[in-house]
Amino acid sequence: MIEALIVHLSEGKINTHTLTFEELGLSPQILDGISSMGYKTATPVQSQVIQPILAGRDILASAQTGTGKTAAFLLPIIHKLITEPHPEDQINALIIVPTRELAIQIAGNMEGLGYFTNVSSIAIYGGGDGNSFTTEKTALTSGVDIVVCTPGRMIAHLNMGYVNLKHCSYLVLDEADRMLDMGFSDDLMKIISFLPEKRQNLLFSATFAPKMRTLAQKLLQNPVEINIAVSKPPEQIVQEAFVVYEKQKSPLVKHLLKLQDYTRVIVFCSKKQNVKSLTADLKRARFSVEEIHSDLEQEVREQVLQDFRNKKTKILVATDILSRGIDIDEIELVINYDVPNDGEDYIHRIGRTARAQTKGTAYTFITESEQRKFKTIEDLLEKEVTKAAVPEEFGETPEYNPAAQKSSFGGYKGKSGGKPGGGKSGGGKFWKKKS
Repeated sequence: MIEALIVHLSEGKINTHTLTFEELGLSPQILDGISSMGYKTATPVQSQVIQPILAGRDILASAQTGTGKTAAFLLPIIHKLITEPHPEDQINALIIVPTRELAIQIAGNMEGLGYFTNVSSIAIYGGGDGNSFTTEKTALTSGVDIVVCTPGRMIAHLNMGYVNLKHCSYLVLDEADRMLDMGFSDDLMKIISFLPEKRQNLLFSATFAPKMRTLAQKLLQNPVEINIAVSKPPEQIVQEAFVVYEKQKSPLVKHLLKLQDYTRVIVFCSKKQNVKSLTADLKRARFSVEEIHSDLEQEVREQVLQDFRNKKTKILVATDILSRGIDIDEIELVINYDVPNDGEDYIHRIGRTARAQTKGTAYTFITESEQRKFKTIEDLLEKEVTKAAVPEEFGETPEYNPAAQKSSFGGYKGKSGGKPGGGKSGGGKFWKKKS
């Protein structure tokens, strides 16, 4: 049975305040890693989740990207691995994520948070060079404390017969709802079948949709349920929409980008072809822009993200591969070149801006065929998004009348974004060996 409560286990009371990392009882080595990364106070999800995990409880947590959930499960797992007996030459914790980008990000956080510990880790995902598979095999066969993986990639190794998960004490499913949306349910259950029955399970999801409840009932034992999810966009995000014809979109993007000297902008497209054509158009107009989608080699994608983080590139045109799981601060403007598939995707997209209490702007382009779809998003937001005037030089524009439009729904959520993890090559470079 799932407990619908948020508890402070030491007192048996609801914990409504954030704590310092010292108050959470983490080891000095971990505190050194936290300090080196510049973290001072635990976020709400960290304050609520870390102590129940340390106490050995299963967790069902609703927490979106940007809430600090990665550290919320990494910190207590690292702590338990350095303070409790465990096999040195086995896999002790398995973290499964939907995309290679998220695997890379978690691996990077692991390197920082565990820097002063002897906890080993590796990220396993598709899309790298051929040598990475060998590196991954070596780590998996010789033993590594924490494995961060995409489902398809882990199954590829499991099918080879050399991966032993029988000593794995911790299972984390991050962005679990997304993995179910991407069709990974069977893959997840296959991987879990290799795990011992006695283990600690931690499920993190953006929502508590019915399918998540079903998964939780299958996997979790007497879990603590914690809801930190943000269901609505932050108030500091200025939301506006432009009702346009398809041919007006690219010129309008260029117009909006010229209105202000932005340092970081993300333009989301629902189709890879739109990403490619818009990026080419912006490059011809001499904008500082790069693209990211599943057709690019993994090394290229990593470099594009790094250049964007370092402000070497000002504009990033991307599929929904970036809408979840990637933490990039100081995004001033988000443009939805295409209307997202649903309200949840909309919230994730525009949530890239206005992080850490800063202000941000989100523009959405609505074509005639997308009007009903956008109306459902407005219904979820419980507000009408302001329809901004398209400059006269762009000519006539459609009327916003969603009731008169045919439905444009179709396909499953996230289908046109980046490929999920898997493939024949991967990410072994993130292997941290025991020192």
